[in-house]
Amino acid sequence: MEMWLLLGILGGFTYFIVKRSVAKITTTPIWLIWLVLMTPALIWTGWTLIYGEDTPMPAFLLIGPFVICPFLYWWLVQMGRVTPQESPPSPAETANLVLENIDNPAPKSDLKPITAEEEKSLRDCFPWGIYYLQNIDYHPQAILCRGKLRAVPEEAYQVIKNNVEKVFGDRFLLLFQESFQGQPFFALVANPWQQKTETIETEKVTRPLLALGLLLLTILTTTVVGAGLSGITAQQLENNSSLLLQGLPYSLGLIAILGLHEFSHYFTAVKYKIKTTLPYFIPFPFFLGTFGAFIQMRSPVPTRKALFDVAVAGPLGGIIIAIPLLFWGLSLSEIVPLTNQSSLLNFQALNPQFSFLLSIVAKLALGSNLIAGKAIHLHPLAVAGYVGIIVTALNLMPVGQLDGGHIVHAMYGQKTAIIIGQLTRLFMFILALVQPDFLLWAIILLLMPVSEPALNDVTELDNKRDLLGLFSLALLLSILLPLPEAVARWWGM
Repeated sequence: MEMWLLLGILGGFTYFIVKRSVAKITTTPIWLIWLVLMTPALIWTGWTLIYGEDTPMPAFLLIGPFVICPFLYWWLVQMGRVTPQESPPSPAETANLVLENIDNPAPKSDLKPITAEEEKSLRDCFPWGIYYLQNIDYHPQAILCRGKLRAVPEEAYQVIKNNVEKVFGDRFLLLFQESFQGQPFFALVANPWQQKTETIETEKVTRPLLALGLLLLTILTTTVVGAGLSGITAQQLENNSSLLLQGLPYSLGLIAILGLHEFSHYFTAVKYKIKTTLPYFIPFPFFLGTFGAFIQMRSPVPTRKALFDVAVAGPLGGIIIAIPLLFWGLSLSEIVPLTNQSSLLNFQALNPQFSFLLSIVAKLALGSNLIAGKAIHLHPLAVAGYVGIIVTALNLMPVGQLDGGHIVHAMYGQKTAIIIGQLTRLFMFILALVQPDFLLWAIILLLMPVSEPALNDVTELDNKRDLLGLFSLALLLSILLPLPEAVARWWGM
């Protein structure tokens, strides 16, 4: 039952990613692309159901789908890819297309979106002491302005942005990026928000009633799940509905962690004047009682500094409350014998040595009671804290549009972030071979779209933010990596 539930969750998540990322750029049926992405999970699940978990899977079934399906996915998308005229790309998609074409003169277009007089005005937007403009190239996706940077990137972007806005108003967005050879360039792309400015200003972006309704539903579903974690059966709930209150420690704890995570994103985005929705919780009547929460940004991120601050605020905000709640919940938990069924999601007999951070908190909370050969039967509040640190770890993965992906993008630039993301996917796949509980994570990371660049994607971070970024990655490793055997022996675990 649990396996089918996880497969259903993965299927829904995969369809959402495919629908959001490639539906607008290809005519290939979405269900076919979705089926290709789900093939590894379907093969592995089928093998387990037929032969059981104890029967090792052949190498070609274990590794083959993971290698073949990404290439098949790419081929299906390219086979039905539509032209930019049929489906105008978003600024993020445009930025990626521009990076692909910046060093290749072939894609230039004879169609100029500006007049000769406007081109002269555009050249005047680049003071020679700020950015010495050498070439203006017209591509289907953008107007590329290439030259030599002669000022601090942040100053150069702000000066040229102001000049471009004086000439063209809100007709174009100005992107400031680096080519794969490390040369800064500017690109003017069509502003997709130009026709929607008034709508965006007047509509209720935050939609507080929707956010409140989803929050109340999520409190209900997580409370029901929390009551089950407390040992309350459905029959007992029918006979005495007041027993539902025993699910509140789990429910309120988890809501507090997820809420602080998302509101940290929200208020940081508001600080940088990025239009964004309120946090929307996703209720789910089974499993954890929720699929989490999210915000949706409705305008581009202005700088790498803003990208970093918005990304790092969520995990740090969530972990600040997750660790104290985990400590509190562990102090209320029971010590039980370690069994062969101990896993990442076995709350009745959790082996704390799965995570270095979890082991530290557990040892501090339980002291000498936690010894070798023992596991923990988690109190519902401890489950909330534990789920909180697991969610933090997943978000800190340095891949694509996850918080960790945005963090490494802001720290090292898009090119390096893509390389780090690919290495992380490989690392998680290898880790999944050793610890099957990470297989779902590995598949999710495989599906994660590339990180969206900031408008000014050249200006680098300061030392304080670099250190904070390294700390967040160290936090990820402390959650993800197991407790070393030498430390376990030293602690008597």
